[in-house]
Amino acid sequence: MNRPLLQLQGVAKRFTLHHQNQLELPVFDGVELSVASGECVVLDGASGLGKSTLLKLIYANYSASAGRILVQPREGEAVDVTAATPRELVRLRRDTIGYVSQFLRVIPRVPALDVVAEPLAEDAGDDAEGLEAARAEARRWLERLRIPERLWHLPPATFSGGEQQRINIARNMIKPKPLLLLDEPTASLDAANTRTVIELIRETTARGAALVGIFHDAEVGAAVATRRVNVADFRSVA
Repeated sequence: MNRPLLQLQGVAKRFTLHHQNQLELPVFDGVELSVASGECVVLDGASGLGKSTLLKLIYANYSASAGRILVQPREGEAVDVTAATPRELVRLRRDTIGYVSQFLRVIPRVPALDVVAEPLAEDAGDDAEGLEAARAEARRWLERLRIPERLWHLPPATFSGGEQQRINIARNMIKPKPLLLLDEPTASLDAANTRTVIELIRETTARGAALVGIFHDAEVGAAVATRRVNVADFRSVA
């Protein structure tokens, strides 16, 4: 069996409602989940059960109430994101964990080409050849995701929802990382671009990454899943 790149051990999440006498709202408890290299684990369950919350815990957008979340970088020991320092989290997000959310957050006036190239450009620093290679790779991703060339030098904040989502996918998948989190990446896409994203996900697992995803489209989930997990199983303990 391939090595686990992600392990959740006894993870719990409770939200405190400060305006209702500190009432605690349990989301889930006792989550045990291991995801290995080459797997795409699809999270199933009805809306409101905590699928997106689970992804946000792994990415450390939310703090876990209990347990450990271990992420394995390419080199060195696994990092527990529940106890990681801000510097460790920045390093993990730069090199190890990719996260395709439903929303694109960018500086308003930055052209789409530079938005997509940025993860590679950061690694290139001041190296002119590295920067050009980053832009060349960004062009390849924009072409594959059917973003018209006339839009490449415009800020994506002015794009349609589907175009913004494709920019989001390109930006967060252009740099290969060991772990990729996907929160409904095809929600705003047409059939042709959905097929392209399925291909990209399959290529990502084929190179050995570990994926955890949420898909509103059951056919997409079925097309990419190597394993399915129902988050309702984590709610029963809570």
